[in-house]
This record gives sequence, C-alpha cells and structure tokens, in this order.
Amino acid sequence: MQRYIGDRNFYRRVFAILVPILIQNVITNFVSMLDNIMVGQIGTEPMSGVAIVNQLIFVFNLCALGGVSGAGILTAQFYGKGDREGIRQSVRVKLLIGLVILAVFGVVLSLSGETFIRLFLHEGENGLDLEATMRHARDYLDVMLLQLLPFVITTIYASTLRETGETVLPMKAGLAAVGVNLVFNYILIFGKFGAPALGVVGAAAATVLARVVEMSIVVIWTHRHTERNPYIVGLYRSLKVPKQVLRQVIRLGLPLMINELLWSGGMTVLNQCYSMRGLEVVSAMNIYTTISNLFFSAFISTGNATAIMVGQLLGAGELERAVDEDRKLIAFASALSIALSAMMAATAPFFPLIYNTIPYVRELATKILLISSLMMPLHAFANSCYFTLRSGGKTLITFIFDSGSLWVISVPAAFVIAHYTAIPIIPFFPIVEALNLIKCVIGYVMVKQRHWVVNLVAANS
Repeated sequence: MQRYIGDRNFYRRVFAILVPILIQNVITNFVSMLDNIMVGQIGTEPMSGVAIVNQLIFVFNLCALGGVSGAGILTAQFYGKGDREGIRQSVRVKLLIGLVILAVFGVVLSLSGETFIRLFLHEGENGLDLEATMRHARDYLDVMLLQLLPFVITTIYASTLRETGETVLPMKAGLAAVGVNLVFNYILIFGKFGAPALGVVGAAAATVLARVVEMSIVVIWTHRHTERNPYIVGLYRSLKVPKQVLRQVIRLGLPLMINELLWSGGMTVLNQCYSMRGLEVVSAMNIYTTISNLFFSAFISTGNATAIMVGQLLGAGELERAVDEDRKLIAFASALSIALSAMMAATAPFFPLIYNTIPYVRELATKILLISSLMMPLHAFANSCYFTLRSGGKTLITFIFDSGSLWVISVPAAFVIAHYTAIPIIPFFPIVEALNLIKCVIGYVMVKQRHWVVNLVAANS
C-alpha cells in the first residue's frame, strides 16, 4: 500500500497546489450553476439557447487551453530547472498561439454561429418553441464573443503563474470574477436596482465583465511583482523565440491543441447526437453538465496538480520520484472520485428541482445525474492518465489516448444510435458513457509503459 499512499509531506505538497486550484474551480462552477439557475428562471427556451451557445464557447475555451498547454509543459520544466529565460520564451509562444486561436474562432463564430446553433434544435415531445430558442441563443452569442480576448489573456497569464508555483493569485482572480459575475447576473438578468431586465443578454454581459476583471487582476499583479515573476521583465521587448524552443512547442503543443479541439468538438457532437431526441434533452443535459461540473472539478483539479508536480520533478531530473508520486496521485484521484460519486448520487434528485422548467426535463436530468455518478471513477482515472502522459511531453500519445478514443469509440457509437435507432436518451446516454472503460484500460497500459518519463529541458542546459 505504500506504493499508492504517500507520507504526510507528500500530501502537504499535493494540497498546497491542489487546494487553490480546487477552490477556484469549485467556486467558478458553483457560480456557473447559480448563473444557469438564474437563466433557467426565465424559461426552458432561454436556458436551452444559452446551453447550446455554451457548447460552442466550450470548444473555443478548450482549444485555447490546449493551445498554450504545449508551451506550459516546457514552462513547468523550465521552472523546475531554474531557467528564467526559458520561461520567458515559452510565454511568448503562448501569446502567439493564443492570438491565432482568438482570430480563427472569432471569425468562425461570428460568421457561422447561427448554423451551428440550428444543429441542436429538434422537436421533442413537449412542444417547446425552437425559434424562440434560436433567438435567445443568437442574442447570447453576439455578446459572448466579446469575452474571447480576455479569456485568452487570462489563460496565458494564469497558467504561467500556476506552472511557476503561484496558484493562489489565479484563485483570487477567479474568486473576484465569479463574484462580479454573480452580482451582475442578478442585476442584469432580472433588472434589479433600476437596471433593465436583459435576460440572456444580461447573463452574457455579466460574463464579459467578469472576464475583464479576472484578466486585469492577473495581468496587473504579474507585472507589479517582478521579484516573484522575473520572467515577465522584458517579455514584450521581442516576440522572437529560439528555433529549438519553437520546434519543441510545436511538437508538444500542436497535438495538444488538436486534441483539445477534437475532444471538445467530439463532446459537442455527442451532445448534438443526444439533442436528436428533442429539445427537452438539451435542457436536461444542460442541468446535468452544470451540476456534474461542480463535482468533477475535484478530480480535474487533481489532474492539474499532477501535471504541475510531475512536470517539475521531470524537469529537475528526478525521474523515479516523478513515477512514484504520479502513482500516488492517480490513487488519490481515484479514491476521491469514489467519495464524490456517492455525494453526487445522493443529491441528484434535488438539484433539478431548483430549475424553473417542465417536470419531464427535471426527471430526465435526475436520471442522467445518477448514471453519471456511477461513471465518475472511470472519468477520474482516465483524467489522471491524461495529465500523466502530458506532463512528460508525450502529446502525440496523449492525443491518441484522449481524442482518438473519443472519435473512434464514443462518437461513432452515439452517431449510430442517434441516427439509426429509436433508443431513447435513457439508455442511450449510459451506453455511450460505459465505453469510457475501454479508455481507462488504454490509459493504464500507456502509463505503465513509462514512455512519458522524460526530462524535456535537459538538452537546453
């Protein structure tokens, strides 16, 4: 058991990294849930419209995160090595990648957003208004496009701070942002304190304002604390990056970016397949996603901690210690997911009651939450394997493991069920979820093979 359970010092270091990330993620998802509930008070159609647009924004968010993650692997290892110039170069690459992603998605969502939205609009059993849902979605998207830039900048700065050991400041910025989002959601959605009642437009405006606040905090703090962040000095004097570093980032980052794009796109395709069973399913899946993210944030945060801790050990040349601590981190994430699974199952019947929607949607959301709670340990184990492989720079293997399994196994199964059978959403959803067991087996084999145990920055000495 000592191979899977660490000592007190180990868990002290784990929680020092994990807790700030976890607090930020939990509060962000909790406020997202409150935001979702507020929109849900307006009606089922507005809630569905917002949910559909958030699927599209989700693809952008993960693509941006994946785009900078390749450079982030080097950032963590350069930090473990003590190479300030290396960190500076990796941040410059993040900036270039982020701006390209911003330009591409800004154009695509501006020109083709309505086309993508219509893919999710299908008649169900309860006669919900598809055109009203379309209007709400379009209005929400028009405003949400303004938050793309601050999201990219915040992602670049916050990820760099975490990779260099500063996890508290991004947490504080996230807390401030969710506070702003919550307050202005209440004011702008419902028209409180003399403000106009803007509905979904108000929800989007509050999100934009929150993103700007979060960006301002991390950027200003980073530049004002140069003694803590010496790599920021001279960062913008030039955007030139040595070819060796650029090649490494492209080799590491391109598979990650493609992976996040394909994975988020694959999840969106899954939800589009589920939506073929009616607009009611879109609403139920929206409730499920919002609630489950609150529980999933724990093991997802553990995955981020794994990437940071293992990446720093690899960069410092402590390869066997990295393997040992990674094993213990995976065991920790798995045990945590079992406890969270029980909590999620116990609360599943109550959360949907908060929403102002039809009884059928509430009942459907409860069943989906119960099914998801049973599948949570599978997701936790696969998530830990993903971050382990990524910490050692094996991004091509990570790509095959993550997106490959989704597009080769889950998406084809969902597409066939949605288009060629009349199977209802229950058991449609659990059939697709259960396929994650195959991914877990693949991840276990890949981690055991130890191809990820690599010091990427040794050659830059």
